[in-house]
Amino acid sequence: MFTMTINQQQVTARAGETILEVAKRNHIQIPTLCHLEGIHQLGACRICVVEVEGAKSLMASCVTPATDGMVVRTHTPKVRKARKVLYELMLSDHPTDCLHCARSNDCEFRQLGEVLQVDVSRFAGQRSKNLVDTSSAAIVRDNNKCILCRRCVSVCNEIQGVGALNAQNRGFGTSISPGGDLLLGSAVCAACGQCTLVCPVNALKEKDATEMVWNALADPELTVVVQTAPAVRAALGEPFGMPPGTLVTGKMAAALRRMGFDAVFDTNFTADLTILEEGYELLGRLAAGALASGAVTREQLDKLNLPGHLPAPVLPMITSCSPGWIKYAEHFYSPYLDHLSSCKSPHMMLGALTKTWYAQKQGIDPKRLYVVSVMPCTAKKYEVTRPEMATDGIANVDAVLTTRELAHMIREAGIDFVHLPDEPFDSPMGQSTGAADIFGVTGGVMEAALRTVYEVVTGRELPFEKLHVQPIVGLERIKTASFQFADVKPEWSFLEGVTAQIAVTSGLAGAAHLLDEIAAGKSPYVFIEVMGCPGGCISGGGQPRPVNDEVRRKRLEAIYREDEGKPIRKSHENPDIKTLYSEFLGNPGGHVAHQLLHTCYTVRSRT
Repeated sequence: MFTMTINQQQVTARAGETILEVAKRNHIQIPTLCHLEGIHQLGACRICVVEVEGAKSLMASCVTPATDGMVVRTHTPKVRKARKVLYELMLSDHPTDCLHCARSNDCEFRQLGEVLQVDVSRFAGQRSKNLVDTSSAAIVRDNNKCILCRRCVSVCNEIQGVGALNAQNRGFGTSISPGGDLLLGSAVCAACGQCTLVCPVNALKEKDATEMVWNALADPELTVVVQTAPAVRAALGEPFGMPPGTLVTGKMAAALRRMGFDAVFDTNFTADLTILEEGYELLGRLAAGALASGAVTREQLDKLNLPGHLPAPVLPMITSCSPGWIKYAEHFYSPYLDHLSSCKSPHMMLGALTKTWYAQKQGIDPKRLYVVSVMPCTAKKYEVTRPEMATDGIANVDAVLTTRELAHMIREAGIDFVHLPDEPFDSPMGQSTGAADIFGVTGGVMEAALRTVYEVVTGRELPFEKLHVQPIVGLERIKTASFQFADVKPEWSFLEGVTAQIAVTSGLAGAAHLLDEIAAGKSPYVFIEVMGCPGGCISGGGQPRPVNDEVRRKRLEAIYREDEGKPIRKSHENPDIKTLYSEFLGNPGGHVAHQLLHTCYTVRSRT
């Protein structure tokens, strides 16, 4: 620790801190634009400049280290003039259609203008960019509005490790785009949408589906069904002024019903279903390995409730519910796609069941059913365009709305969200367990799967407090744990004493680390969970902004509260899931289940 002076105020600083970090910790506000805490510290925009005694020029506070005895002034005439000129220069190359812009109310660039007291630019001239790229199924790139802050570049390269976006060309011709003048739709992009989450303006945004959904709701020939993902309920309240981490499950269902949806289902239902399908797939892989090694006979396996055809004994098995992760794996790790679970993501499962089981129960022509998914994710918009996500030529899901888009639609419908009563989801796909809720956070899919797999094999609950596997709870990039199968049921004797190591990661750079271990033949794990977005779906690319670790933790805590408040917390105990299997699917991994709920993957180019 040492001392320095900011605006005549003596403050303490820590070795390694920047001026900006010291100021923030001492409640001294320095305006920023390109800065992202813990991710992006480039000093590209220079808005955070300050005067440092003895320095020849103004210093960017986000990258200038604090030193012992340093004297800093944050709002001298020279500093304020420089910030205004810098802002005006950026404004001169930026559209001023704020009334029409979707980011008008939460545009960081506009808010900065209010802070700096600039409402018009004195400069005019040629605009540097005019491209609007709509080629991606998930993301729209409007280079007219790009201010070259490079936040998206840092997230795409450093956090996600994809590298789809970079600064191209130099000087006035600089643009942020894929290399080789490619459009985003033909670039190696995971469609994760983390770039849309950090963009301070409206240069990167989800491809809007609201008009498609309004048109479907207005069509008297259609029965329009909606489903909502686990993480949405912990974030949808934020656009309406509620604190991060406020659970709005019941209000969300009420709002969707008032918007005109004919049935309001919960993706949590098929999150529970995913656990049964994925859990038995993992057990099938373990059993296939035991069969190959001679540790068990075919006759013994025939007594178990395993899929009719055992999967290949490829371990570790890796979760498949994150479509951004799937696309990333197809591009960068295509030789290892057989490690992926064959399960569709939960919302695709619910779409498939809606247009088969539900359609049969209700006597509705599947072609007259329109399924809308409300997701925290932009990659789901891409996922529904995959040709394999269809049954008998009918798409499982017709449209995807992000959490942000749903908030816009609720406002447009004139619904007072805050004062809505809490209402339940509809049957038969509205009941879920606490295990399904935690799909929304990193580590949640793994924990939910272990609750079922461990109990199937041993007949007992997981030996962890409140069922939570604490080593895999939290926001760290990679988390690991191990547990041992002990005192197993007689029919599972080939697993007796087996120690299973597991790993969890969120953010695609962490996935790359774990896949590199597999490629090197050094992976010690049996089961790996990968979430495409840092922290999991709670900070998906379609969630309300801003998203930082403080917001992530509040949403995470809300999801665990939802889990702990449920009367049933293990997927295999969901009575409606049991009914679904007895009435329609048969056994987990059986013929009907495999036809509807499982998928395959595509080898894609890395360039």
